[in-house]
Amino acid sequence: MLLSKRIPLSSLVELCRALRHSLGAGLSLVKVFRQQAQRGPTAVRPVADRIGSCLERGDSLEEALKGEQAAFPVLFVSLATVGERTGNLPEVLGDLEKYYTLQQRLWRQFISQIAWPVFQFVAAIFVIAAMILILGIIADVKNNSAAVDPIGLGLGAAGAIRWLLVVFGSIATVAALYMVSSRSLRRKAAIDGLLLRLPVLGPCLMALSMNRFCIALRLTLETGMPIAQALRLSLRATGNAAFEAASPAVEASLRGGEDLALALTGGHVFPQTFLDIVAVAEEGGRVPEVMRQQAEAYEDEIKLRLTVLARMAGFGVWLVVAILIIIAIFRIVSTAILPAYQQI
Repeated sequence: MLLSKRIPLSSLVELCRALRHSLGAGLSLVKVFRQQAQRGPTAVRPVADRIGSCLERGDSLEEALKGEQAAFPVLFVSLATVGERTGNLPEVLGDLEKYYTLQQRLWRQFISQIAWPVFQFVAAIFVIAAMILILGIIADVKNNSAAVDPIGLGLGAAGAIRWLLVVFGSIATVAALYMVSSRSLRRKAAIDGLLLRLPVLGPCLMALSMNRFCIALRLTLETGMPIAQALRLSLRATGNAAFEAASPAVEASLRGGEDLALALTGGHVFPQTFLDIVAVAEEGGRVPEVMRQQAEAYEDEIKLRLTVLARMAGFGVWLVVAILIIIAIFRIVSTAILPAYQQI
């Protein structure tokens, strides 16, 4: 992600806020983007400069944003376009600001919750590497060629380096395999679908995806966007390929005359409880309002799930360390204590 052209979330929030205030005060789009090109967030300035040039040539905001789709999330581009067409761009930008602020807050909460288990994991790796190094130094000082190797990767600097290569190499391999698999939507959807079914992690990912879906669907429906397009954008806004891959089936059901709840059922990704709520909301014509309520409910669930995930991650770190200690004990017993006992 370091090489990504996407505007960071914090900068996107600032951009939405600045555009909302300036447009609400009566400034023109050209003036606003020229201001952002000069005084906006660093990541926004070159993009704002290009958009401002397009607007000065007489292009619409929709046309200007088409060339900047790599910089903005698809939901931002789509809703900004609808806001320009309907003349309520400041209001749409206000909703987008709230949406991205929430995503930013959830991301920061996740980082704060998971930071300590990650630190423990990394610290444990280097503590074990230091132990291997020290045991090797002690063995060299005592000229003990039969020194016990607790992990089985050798002692001294060479053993420590092998240990670090095995651990970080395994992590890099898993990450590389995921990135390669993610190049295809079908493969990524299969992987994300599998992750949704995992204990602890799955419910957290589901709550996060559902929160994003509910917020995006409310925003798109309130702009008067066609329901099929609104659902397509909302499914993409989840950031989960399993939801995005369900879009063709959901849209096909809508074109076939099915109501919203039945169409979502055909996607095979939504919880049954949520589908029942959508069915009742649709009958009463209160879908946007109910989506707002569901987004708030899933936000509360995310906080709970993140706490559980962080605790389980911490437990997992200690479990890995305990397994390594057990392996070391068995190797010490089998290579040093047991042979000495048999010679008695």
